[in-house]
Amino acid sequence: MDSSELESDILRRVRALLRELDGHHPSCQSDRGMLRWTLHKRMDQNPRTSCVLVSILVKELERAERGDLRHYIIPLLHTLMYTLIQAPCIPDELCARVYDFCKRLLTLPKPLCTIGLDYASRLQLERAAPGTLYQRMVISEQGLHSAAFPCQERIFIFADPELLPEAICGALAMDTEAAQVSQSPRGSMSCVVTHALQAALGDTCDTSGLRARLQALPPGDLEHWFQQVVAAVEGSQGDSERGQHTARLERIYHSLMGSSPAGNDPQEGLQGTPLPSPNISFHLWTEDEQLWKELVLFLRPLSQSCEPECLGQEPEPLEMPDPLPGCGCCGQSRFSVLSTDSGIERDLPAPEEPCERSRLHRKGGIKKKPSPLDSVALLQAGGGKAPGKPPGRAGVPPEPAAPLQRLHTARVVLLGDDRVLGRLAQAFHSLRKREARRVFLTPRLDLQFYHIPVVPGQPQPSAAAEHTDPEELCEVAGYLGRADPWYESNINTLGHMIPKLATMVGGKPSHPSRALVTDPFLTDVIAYYARMGTQPVCFQVHSVKVLFQDPAQEPAEDVFLTELLTQVQDSPSHRELSTTKRKSTLEGPGMDLTVTCRRVVLSERQKELALSLRSTGVLMKAIPAEEAAGQGCLTVTITEIIRTSNLAGRSFSAVPAVPMQAVAHRFRTRSIKVRSPEQRPFTVRLDKDSRRTYRDVIGLEVSPCLEPSYCLQKTRTTKCSPEETEDVGLVKYLPKSLLLPINTFAGVIP
Repeated sequence: MDSSELESDILRRVRALLRELDGHHPSCQSDRGMLRWTLHKRMDQNPRTSCVLVSILVKELERAERGDLRHYIIPLLHTLMYTLIQAPCIPDELCARVYDFCKRLLTLPKPLCTIGLDYASRLQLERAAPGTLYQRMVISEQGLHSAAFPCQERIFIFADPELLPEAICGALAMDTEAAQVSQSPRGSMSCVVTHALQAALGDTCDTSGLRARLQALPPGDLEHWFQQVVAAVEGSQGDSERGQHTARLERIYHSLMGSSPAGNDPQEGLQGTPLPSPNISFHLWTEDEQLWKELVLFLRPLSQSCEPECLGQEPEPLEMPDPLPGCGCCGQSRFSVLSTDSGIERDLPAPEEPCERSRLHRKGGIKKKPSPLDSVALLQAGGGKAPGKPPGRAGVPPEPAAPLQRLHTARVVLLGDDRVLGRLAQAFHSLRKREARRVFLTPRLDLQFYHIPVVPGQPQPSAAAEHTDPEELCEVAGYLGRADPWYESNINTLGHMIPKLATMVGGKPSHPSRALVTDPFLTDVIAYYARMGTQPVCFQVHSVKVLFQDPAQEPAEDVFLTELLTQVQDSPSHRELSTTKRKSTLEGPGMDLTVTCRRVVLSERQKELALSLRSTGVLMKAIPAEEAAGQGCLTVTITEIIRTSNLAGRSFSAVPAVPMQAVAHRFRTRSIKVRSPEQRPFTVRLDKDSRRTYRDVIGLEVSPCLEPSYCLQKTRTTKCSPEETEDVGLVKYLPKSLLLPINTFAGVIP
């Protein structure tokens, strides 16, 4: 295929992507989500097409800018950057055009300016030292040790086995396992060295000879050259001239290839070095604390932990001294000993081992107060105390504590429908409460959430719900798809594709994992989503307080993300009510309810609303049906039974031909209280999950869930100043509401 035919073919594929964004692609509905993947796979097979693809994408971006087609810009820009990262060598002129385009995006509203700034910063690094973005991505994703770039990333896939069929869970586990089997640290280091040298030297790099040379090196020598290349690329970021970076890598290339025999075969030109599959682990979500445990293991692996048996306990916080040995609070006896302590903190000896658990801390002494800004940053991140300084030696001023850096990134991908996101909201709230008490993960770990909807063909009997419509079970994914067309095109299409792939894999009698290696579509799409989906959409988490019929039973507190449903409960205790109470209550369907809330009107003002009615149930939805409705409000629907009288006696008929008439009241509110004045119990189901159903309920209170660190600091402020009712001091700088961020490619496009 000559250059003109190649360019025409790529242009046709890019235009097909744009038509898919407009929804004008009826002839290939079954291929939705495959167009982007096939385009990048074509570049992997033929690296010479990378420059052509980048050039076409730049022209399409400039055309979208002139035509004010803003919904094209973000998908085209993501496709371009993903191509540019993997391309063996891109001329600096093309990179400059992309950089100038990203700078022009800074004048546009969010999220265009946010993505433009992010990519402009990355392009600055890439232009100063070609291959930087590829190198950093591989090092962090593969967990390669490098002092020049010590960041690490991991993708955690969580699936609820009670919500997804066993065939889907098994196929996903085999697919991710097969992708990991094909990766190795040696292969990843060879990829980094090859791509960095080829990006800097271009056509003068003998790629085939270089790969053969790296393959023949012992493991120690390969790691040596890997560290040399990484140090050279990272050290070039401060240079003003690109030529200095090229000179450094050229010296490394000649030193590496100097002792190898020169090949007689002609050089084959540029060859691609595809990105290795990232470090992905698949988890069946069977325990409530499983997410927190996996994150702790990611930060402190068992091989590096001082006490592996303490995994079930909370890890050591930034500054949380353990109780002194022999203290009364531990239930142990305390013996009188001769003290050699001078009573001065600086005279304390330095700890011998950093992992020693039994440290001695001076309590009640005078310490230098941390900066208010440092306290605000720490409390906003996760609450708790500011990092303390280790005791110094006598006469030596203590060194300032180095701020902790987030060198670890955990990308948690949730597979399933809204019910698994409800479990995520519970786990996230529990994690934030734990961090507010004893901060550990927050200052060290960048935690990001992703969601891939999966619609099983048959519902699981253990978690069966009344919802049978897939769109009703995937309201969050539907909202994200409406807000971000690129998410709709690449991720929402997987909802029906994953069960089909699982069926195909299940029908193969021999090793299905080997078959999946040849066509790793699912892991490629998950990797693309985790790498390029950096814009979060935040959802308000709501808290609910449940009051039970039994006065001796303590009220229950829970959280939900998408939906709360109340229904009348057929309770035997209700049938045993006294005859006097039965006569005072009008017989018929439903139950009497009193509803108190502050209704949100179109002007966003709030009006007091109090209702007393007979209803069959209350439905509260937290996910807006339209983007214009905004988030943070509940859409409440109350089905009221109209009470009327006729000559035959009391009934619930408003129309003679109909036994009863139901009227739906719908309004928006931020908090609501529901009571049953006749003490008739009802059920409460959270997030469409029948496993999260409360029975014998007579009242509930729903409000936006508060950030635990805010609650902690608010409690401390109230104790110091009981007369203060407004947020003062550090409290007013903290986020008040608990928001669950789910990453997409664009966020919410206005």
